[in-house]
Amino acid sequence: MRFVLAMLVPAVVLAGIWPEDFGPLKRLSVARVTVTDAALWDEYGLQQAERAEYASGKEKLTATAYRFQDSTGAFAAFQWQRPAEAKESTLGKLAVESAGGNILLAQGNYLLFFNGRRPAPADLGALFQTIPKLENSPLPSLAAYLPKPGLVPNSERYILGPVSLEKFDHGISPSTAGFHKGAEAQLGTFRTPAGDLTLAIFSYPTPQIARDRLEDFQRISGAMAKRAGPFVAAILAPASADEAEKLLALVRYEPTVTMSEYVPTRRDNIGHLVVTAFELSGILLGFCLVAGLAFGGFRAFFQHKGPRGQDEAMISLHLGDR
Repeated sequence: MRFVLAMLVPAVVLAGIWPEDFGPLKRLSVARVTVTDAALWDEYGLQQAERAEYASGKEKLTATAYRFQDSTGAFAAFQWQRPAEAKESTLGKLAVESAGGNILLAQGNYLLFFNGRRPAPADLGALFQTIPKLENSPLPSLAAYLPKPGLVPNSERYILGPVSLEKFDHGISPSTAGFHKGAEAQLGTFRTPAGDLTLAIFSYPTPQIARDRLEDFQRISGAMAKRAGPFVAAILAPASADEAEKLLALVRYEPTVTMSEYVPTRRDNIGHLVVTAFELSGILLGFCLVAGLAFGGFRAFFQHKGPRGQDEAMISLHLGDR
């Protein structure tokens, strides 16, 4: 019996992400995924990876899912795993398609690969209703501050720590970036008349921290850096200082102030308050009337049932005799 349970437990664990049915397809097998660059996957917060094989007649699909701690990790992995030649897909906000029927899709804290039959939007919608531990926290806003003119398609990389920094922009040391101060960075490659430039925008919790970090960035030999609010933008060893200056000038911080808007309720309507007061008064009057009738009815009932000719005892104070 224990042996049977031991055989069943791995199957249950393996089938933790992909359902038995995916659209018209039936699941044939499921297996764990062993990743390379494990240190980078770990920095992005990878928690579980699972691959499933589906089929229905001649249609086949290989589906691979990577679940991360949060949406930021999935977003970073999406930028990293996205093929250079991939084209945007209509299957999602973060979705691309490449040659050979490959589809890469990020949804919340999940990164999904599909190869074979193209999943229908309805199939994906049903999957996201059942997929375990799905969370849809907001995506990093830093990516929106990367300039668009000259940006090489699919060259963006999101940096969350020393491992991704070493892989994508190794000229900047982790101590200069200051990850212990809450740094994250968005990186992109730009085409200019003088050649390609790599721009990294580091985000910090406060402008003061960014101001302190800027001094360290400016100490990097050949680097050009500027601060914009809580951001530090840096280009390492540009082939043209003028082109680097033009690109850095495009990095602007525009703070947005969000005010919580008070939504009036029925309690803010004076007319509703008056009507409610009358309703409460009516309820109290009705209660008093019912209570009085009930008390009178009970008293009459007991007088009728009691001994005839005997009135209830009454205490008289005889105050007039004093």
